[in-house]
Amino acid sequence: MEDTICAVATSRMVGAISIIRVSGDEALDIVSHIFKGKDLKKVASHTINYGHIVYNGEVIDEVLVSVMLKPNTYTKEDVVEINSHGGLNTTKKILEILINCGCRLAEPGEFTKRAFLNGRIDLAEAESVNDLINAKTDMARKLALNNLTGNFSKEIKRVRQKITDVMANIEVNIDYPEYNDIEVVTNDTLLPKLKEVKSDVERLINNSENSKIIKEGIDVAIVGKPNVGKSSILNRLLDEDKAIVTDIAGTTRDIVEGSISLNGFLINFIDTAGIRETEDVVEKIGVQKSREVIDNADLVIIVLNNNEKITEYEEDLIKSVPKNKRIIMVNKSDLDRKIDLEDKYILGNTVSDKGLDNLKNEIIKVLDLNNLMNKDLTYASNVRQLSLLKKALKSLEEAIKNIGGYVPIDMVEIDISDAWKHLGEITGEVYEDELLDTLFSNFCVGK
Repeated sequence: MEDTICAVATSRMVGAISIIRVSGDEALDIVSHIFKGKDLKKVASHTINYGHIVYNGEVIDEVLVSVMLKPNTYTKEDVVEINSHGGLNTTKKILEILINCGCRLAEPGEFTKRAFLNGRIDLAEAESVNDLINAKTDMARKLALNNLTGNFSKEIKRVRQKITDVMANIEVNIDYPEYNDIEVVTNDTLLPKLKEVKSDVERLINNSENSKIIKEGIDVAIVGKPNVGKSSILNRLLDEDKAIVTDIAGTTRDIVEGSISLNGFLINFIDTAGIRETEDVVEKIGVQKSREVIDNADLVIIVLNNNEKITEYEEDLIKSVPKNKRIIMVNKSDLDRKIDLEDKYILGNTVSDKGLDNLKNEIIKVLDLNNLMNKDLTYASNVRQLSLLKKALKSLEEAIKNIGGYVPIDMVEIDISDAWKHLGEITGEVYEDELLDTLFSNFCVGK
C-alpha cells in the first residue's frame, strides 16, 4: 500500500489509444518527471493536460495526462493516467520508464484492492467491478452495475444491523442485569426477531439463485434421432456453421456448443449426437454423452421430423423429459406433413429467415425470461457470496432451534454472532488477507 503502482489499463492490443494508470503517493512526482508540458503539480484535479513523455532527452510519445488528486479517485490515492497512442511498443516503453522512475508494476486487481482497503468500496462492490468487465450479456451487465452501486451491500448491511441490535440487547442484559429501563431479552422476545432476520436471508438466497442464470447462462440441449436437423437448428440459431451438416445419419458424434444472447440472457445451446441404437463404438459414446447432457440441461429441445411418423423411440424420449423442462420442435415444416403428435409442439424450419422465431419465443416463455428481466436484481453475484448467505441462514436456524430447546440466551448468542460474521464477510467488514489475495488475483492487471 506504500508503493506507487502502475499498469496498462486498456487491452493489450493495437488500438487508437492506450491508458497507463499510476496510483500512489508519488504518482504525481514520477509522471511529472517524464512529462513535458504544463507543470502537473500546479494543475487542478480532474483535468486533462497535453504534452509529451520525454526520457533521457528522447521524445517517447505525444500524450494526454489526466491528473486526479486524492481522495476523490478510484483508489482514494493520487491517480495519474497517461493516454498514449495505442501501439504495443509505445505502451510498453512508457510502462518500462515508469518502473525505472520508481513505480512498481501492479498485481492483478490491485487498483480495486486499494479502493476496497481505502474504504471507497466494499468487497461485494469490488467483485462487481470484475463482473462488469466480464459481463457477456446485457442482463449480466445490469446485475453487476446494480451491485456496484451498492444495492446488494445495503441489503446485507440492513439485515446485519438487525442482528447487531439483537446482539446488543443480549449483551446489555448479560452485563447490566440491574438496570430496569432496558428491554428484557427472553426466548419469547428473541424468537420473532430472529425469524424476521431468517426470512430476510432466505429471500436473498432465493432471489440469488437467478444470478447463476444471468452470469453463466442457461444450458439448452438439442436432442433427437439422427438427421432430424439438430445441427442445422444450432447453426441457424448461432448464425454460423458451428456444426457439420450432411445427409449421412450419425454425422454429429460429439457435443457441439454455441451461445447467443436472447432477451439479454446467455443461452448455451448444446447440439448432441443423434440418439439411436448403434453398433458403432464412437457413435455409441456420443449417444451416451447425449443422455448425460439431457440430465444436466436446464431445458431440452426435442427435435422431430415433420415428414416422418414419430417412432416408439422418440415417444420414449419425450416421456423421459419432464414437461416443464422440454420443448418439442417439429422441424422441416416446409415438407409434407406425416407426423402425428398429440403433445404440444412448435413447428418450424431452418430454410426460411423466420423459421425458428416460434422456437425462440417458446424458449423465452418456458424459461420465463421476461419475468426474470423485470425482477429486482438485488442478488448475490457469485458462489462465495451465496455460500456465506447459506452459512448465515444455517446459524440462524440453529439459534432458533436452540431457543425452542430452552438453551440459555448467552449460548444462543454464539450462533447469532456466527450469522453476523458470515454476512460481514460478504461486504468485507470481516475478512482475511488470504481471501483478498485469492479474490483479486482473478482480476485483470490494471483494474
